[in-house]
Amino acid sequence: MLVAALKEEELVSLAEFAVKSALKRGADEAETFAYEGLTTTVAIERGQIAKSSRIIDRGLGIRTIVNKTVGFSYTNILTGKKVIEETVLKALKAAKASKPDKDWQGFPTRKSFAQVKNTFDEAICELSPEDLVKTASLMLEACEKTDKRVFPVEGGAGASYLARAIANSNGVAGFDRGTVVECSLAAIAQESGEITPICFEFDAERLYRIDPEWVGAEAARQAASALKSKRVETKSMKVVFAHFALQQLLYCTLMDAVKADYVQRNQSALQGKIGEKVASEIVTIYDDGLLDGGLRTWKFDGEGVPQQKTTVIERGMLRSYLYDNYAAKKEGKESTGNAFRAGYLSTPRIEATNFHIVPGKKSPEELIGEIEEGLIVYSVQGAHSSNPASGEFSVVATPAWKIEKGKIAHAVKGAMLAGNIFDALKNLTALANNERKVGQLVAPWVLVENVKVIGK
Repeated sequence: MLVAALKEEELVSLAEFAVKSALKRGADEAETFAYEGLTTTVAIERGQIAKSSRIIDRGLGIRTIVNKTVGFSYTNILTGKKVIEETVLKALKAAKASKPDKDWQGFPTRKSFAQVKNTFDEAICELSPEDLVKTASLMLEACEKTDKRVFPVEGGAGASYLARAIANSNGVAGFDRGTVVECSLAAIAQESGEITPICFEFDAERLYRIDPEWVGAEAARQAASALKSKRVETKSMKVVFAHFALQQLLYCTLMDAVKADYVQRNQSALQGKIGEKVASEIVTIYDDGLLDGGLRTWKFDGEGVPQQKTTVIERGMLRSYLYDNYAAKKEGKESTGNAFRAGYLSTPRIEATNFHIVPGKKSPEELIGEIEEGLIVYSVQGAHSSNPASGEFSVVATPAWKIEKGKIAHAVKGAMLAGNIFDALKNLTALANNERKVGQLVAPWVLVENVKVIGK
């Protein structure tokens, strides 16, 4: 059971008290982000359910402004006002020891929050460790039934309750809560001395509607089909990027390149390209902070700005960058509601919410069926070394499969993909209809032509 210790009015009251305390002690401005997170997990290790754990994380972070200097401090003790007052003093001390920020133009002002749908489910809060053990067991059973050559390596199941409150000296005050339930399984297959790469599958939702049996069976199917891998020749060919591979690649390239702070620091290849063609005309991307049931859907962002739906790319044309309050005011613009906080331990940074690539109409089978020769890539390694300033990437495709004459022919061993993400976006020629949420990304499979494949 995930039972909140703090009610809405209590969490908001603590945030507002901290702001008032900071102003009383000499801050020109102040902001408090209060947080409560409760998580129960069950872990799978070496094919067995290994342990259950419970994490309770509560606290608040305070930003204070003194003569355009910014100070920050936090506490994980919310049981008394004295501790909060001490945290305020630490934030003020940090501000006074800092250099003025000439670009500081104040915290956000108060605006109405939009309503969000399907982000909280009481049924998730009621899940017990025993319920999660059952979820994990269903995954393992489905995996084992699917193929006896497959061995589950690791995974687990988890349920979380998250609550957030914001308050600042400009009158912003808000509360939101949400839930997440998830399960995952990583597996390998072994036959005749061959061991496959790890194949991973998962399901995560804000409502209690995950399918652990599908996760277990799909992880096993991938692992088994990765057996009998062959090397491919080095050449440019068509590549289908499945959900995970696409998320891994875009997170370290395009999602950084559209952040306004990257643009302002000359670290983005998209600097100065608003209104220009940056992708194929079939590509439309929204950053949708209000997406129904989105994993990053909230009423407000990490600064109390209402989240919104922002058109990033429309039919291949770059329409907007993503802004937090600070970056937006540097350009005389409004924040797009993209200030992200992982919790109360740090200050906000710009991140995408639900980065939504509008799907096409072709089924995955139709997409593959039209390819004479190519690859389908489920995951990549090394995407973190990609460069958003240039768009260059070089990754290992694993697991991946060769496509020949419209059918999946065999698994691929040791292939690398190299290129430029912005060239890839312009060479994106088809979108499947199998949209899925993978972290920040909401997208279908995509087909990209002329990708350099390096065989070994």
